Amino acid sequence: MQKTLEKNAAQTAKNHDLARNEGLPFNTKYFDSININRSAIERRVSTLTGRRSVKKEFQAAWLLKAISMIDLTTLAGDDTRGNVLRLCEKAKNPVRKDILKSLNMQDANLTTGAVCVYHTLIPFAKEALKGTSIPIAAVSTGFPAGKISLEEKLTEIKKSVAAGATEIDIVISRDLVLESKWQELYNEIRLCREACGEAHMKTILATGEIPTYTKVAKASWVAMMAGSDFIKTSTGKESVNATLAVSLVMIRCIRDYYELTGFKIGYKPAGGIQKAKQALDYLILVKEELGNDWLTPELFRFGASSLLGDIERQLEHYATGRYSASFRHPMA
Repeated sequence: MQKTLEKNAAQTAKNHDLARNEGLPFNTKYFDSININRSAIERRVSTLTGRRSVKKEFQAAWLLKAISMIDLTTLAGDDTRGNVLRLCEKAKNPVRKDILKSLNMQDANLTTGAVCVYHTLIPFAKEALKGTSIPIAAVSTGFPAGKISLEEKLTEIKKSVAAGATEIDIVISRDLVLESKWQELYNEIRLCREACGEAHMKTILATGEIPTYTKVAKASWVAMMAGSDFIKTSTGKESVNATLAVSLVMIRCIRDYYELTGFKIGYKPAGGIQKAKQALDYLILVKEELGNDWLTPELFRFGASSLLGDIERQLEHYATGRYSASFRHPMA
């Protein structure tokens, strides 16, 4: 397991200085001909869990890797300073020390990939994470519906960056996708990217509210062309959030964009990913479709709150042979 960790660290170092996506001038030629075959996509992902599985120490190693890719999130209406401080402590110490010791991973300095909070809570996260390298991600642009003016969206982004956020999760105006107003969508995302400055931008498509995979693919292309560092499935507030099928559509767009431009775009599934087994399915899909380069926090994140608790529970089972009650592994 230690060798696996060292290999992961080397891969992270390799990707640390990734060239940032500068985008492309708007041109519909890149996506006009896209027409996604829904049945083929769903058939591909339906076979994934049956063909691929990881067991024992390999599963434990993959789950530890998954922890390093979690954007540990609290986006509840009743969030307080106390919630955020506890979230950040869990981000710094995601697995109980006794479990890590039993896995001989007590010196691995394992943390989550980031913490994700509302704009008003950034100062509390900044306070709690002082002295660490854990990024602060802030949801912005009228999250989750995005029903504010573009001027307000840009102002909100700039305020979040000024407050200390190093990653900004923006939400697009879904009506522009539904009405195929691709130039307007490009312009909106491009301005958001400019407002982010040095902060990395994750563009949330809210795929559960996009009726076809073809439109998901076209929206993914527009988001990448406009300079997004990541494309993300969902806010976590839609009735349907991340799925393996929509993930396959989006990561194949990432692959095609990389082949065209040489820029590696990150991917973030969010919402509804609660179990360790689900996390493994996503990691396997990314490995098969994009390769090992994407299996780092720089290019892959889970947007999740309860996922960490189940992963910790599975790790304890591997270490002790016994399942513990889920309440012994709180997210924060």
